[in-house]
Amino acid sequence: MDLTCTEEEEDFRARLRAWLGKVLPELPAKPSPDDWPGRRAYDLGWQRRLYEAGYAGLHWPVDAGGRGATPTQHLIFLEETERAGAPYVGANFVGLLHAGPTIAAEGSAGQRARWLPPVLRGDEVWCQGFSEPDAGSDLASLRTRAVRDGDDYVVTGSKIWTSHAEVADWCELLVRTDPEAPKHRGISWLAMPMDAPGVTVRPLRTLAGSTEFAEMFLDEVRIPVANRVGAENDGWRVTMVTLSFERGTAFVGEVVACRRTLGELARTAKANGRWDDPVLRRRLGRLYGEFGALWRLTQWNVSESEGSGGVPGIGGSVFKLAYSHARQELYEVAAEVLGAASLSLEEEWTLDRLSSLSYTIAAGTSQIQQNIVAERILGLPKGR
Repeated sequence: MDLTCTEEEEDFRARLRAWLGKVLPELPAKPSPDDWPGRRAYDLGWQRRLYEAGYAGLHWPVDAGGRGATPTQHLIFLEETERAGAPYVGANFVGLLHAGPTIAAEGSAGQRARWLPPVLRGDEVWCQGFSEPDAGSDLASLRTRAVRDGDDYVVTGSKIWTSHAEVADWCELLVRTDPEAPKHRGISWLAMPMDAPGVTVRPLRTLAGSTEFAEMFLDEVRIPVANRVGAENDGWRVTMVTLSFERGTAFVGEVVACRRTLGELARTAKANGRWDDPVLRRRLGRLYGEFGALWRLTQWNVSESEGSGGVPGIGGSVFKLAYSHARQELYEVAAEVLGAASLSLEEEWTLDRLSSLSYTIAAGTSQIQQNIVAERILGLPKGR
């Protein structure tokens, strides 16, 4: 791994920093957290600005509509946008970080031409239809069924924890196309239009009061066979590609954000007198070292993915496991630093702390990540 900045990359940083300094003050005010149509418009408006400036899909392959940037340029982009306080991917994180990269890696030329440009331009939003109420952490036991009928699949079943489903145009959907096959071998990956007849979305309210998740019910929804990414019944392998992106590179911007948050906590502790507590200082120092190590692991994962055709390796599970727990501890320390102020749901800190509780479950539970590390990295036998 060689992430030493070249003269060209330093020039890229300077130009990006200058562009951010010009465009960020021009952005409209952020909409209310409960205004999902407004949040969709705000997030896609930012994506359109990135696209018009040539920064959309920076690290995507050129033939997928990206710029084919180096790993270092990708990381510079994440560092500079986060440090400048630029908007994150927001409502279209599935399209930009999961579905889009999967289609770029596994889709046909026609599929790439149809779905990738609208994601990069900020025209369409994707959601993820993987989890099911009865599957738990065993994703391969999903029951949503797709029956072939001519040029269509007829899909019936339900999904849960479908992020931003109420404002999505498309869904990356896992279905069972062969109920007689072993559970990992009878699955297919489909792109489902969210306006198809038979799709019902019911928002779920979280602990923080947000409705970013939803239940999704599918009643004989017809999806063209042409919308299948990969071969029929090969969806589990395609899903592993999606999860590699979700665990390996999708969180990289958040590591930069957590490092910035850590610095803000240290400054707050010095201002409110809590810095005198040696135990608190040690916790902050240890977290500083941990997030520094996670950033180095991020650099390694991004570099590795570029060397393997753009698909991250299983090292993403190591990152996801460590990051989930470090993020939770970060906001536990935040509660200690802020005291009673951390209990108000009107405080962004509080909402971030509540959100952090989900990270050991989202994108694969910590227990699943531990199994992957044990079996695929350490070579240990499978547990019974």
